[in-house]
Amino acid sequence: MVKVGIIQTKTYRTNKEAISRISKFLEILGKGKTKIVCLPEQWLKNNEINDFDFEFLEFKEIAKKYQMTIIPGAFYKKIKKDLTISSPIIGPNGKIIGNQQKIHPFDYEKNIITPGKDAKVFKTSCKFGVVICYDMVFPRVCETMVKKGAQILFSPSRIVKRGIGPWHTYLKARSLENRTPILAANVKNKKYGGASLIIDLFENNKVVLPKTIVIKEEGYAVKNFNLSKFEKNREVRFSDAQKFN
Repeated sequence: MVKVGIIQTKTYRTNKEAISRISKFLEILGKGKTKIVCLPEQWLKNNEINDFDFEFLEFKEIAKKYQMTIIPGAFYKKIKKDLTISSPIIGPNGKIIGNQQKIHPFDYEKNIITPGKDAKVFKTSCKFGVVICYDMVFPRVCETMVKKGAQILFSPSRIVKRGIGPWHTYLKARSLENRTPILAANVKNKKYGGASLIIDLFENNKVVLPKTIVIKEEGYAVKNFNLSKFEKNREVRFSDAQKFN
């Protein structure tokens, strides 16, 4: 069993205020033995971050204190000469152990950022992938991560209110396609619609169905997963998917 969670944020006046506020939630989750936590995409006042180590120092200390993995979201970051949207992964040792870049820029992002090329898998309390917002629309991203060994998918997102319905549809579809739990974190304010989602799957007389937890306001949700229960279903699902040309 692994206990994982998401945090839904709101609007904060400064990065410092935001990180201080969310650190309180992370402390609660850490005390509750949550092993991996994911936050939304671009939830800070200033989302262009030059130094992840400095900006997320408090998160790093909390991660080390509770041996917890923290996915603090996804932000603009320059890598060499390229502007990317990157999601750093803070490991249970309190250090940044890697990052996932956004593969599919959305709308205006196409004009300013360099797309990522790799769908990575990270391993701490379990094997997981990070699917950044619009990447969820494209089935190959999730499928690639799962075929590389991801047992669960996290999605830092920033979805406007009118997009919540389609977003939830994509999340459920990717979860069902890959027989994999998905935890997706969103921002809740006047523009963005919240409704962060945890998707579990259960089988009823050979039909696999999604079971969801939705966050309505600023706050968090957690769930314990027995990730081994999905392995057989996933094996059958991918085997069946290969039987055509």
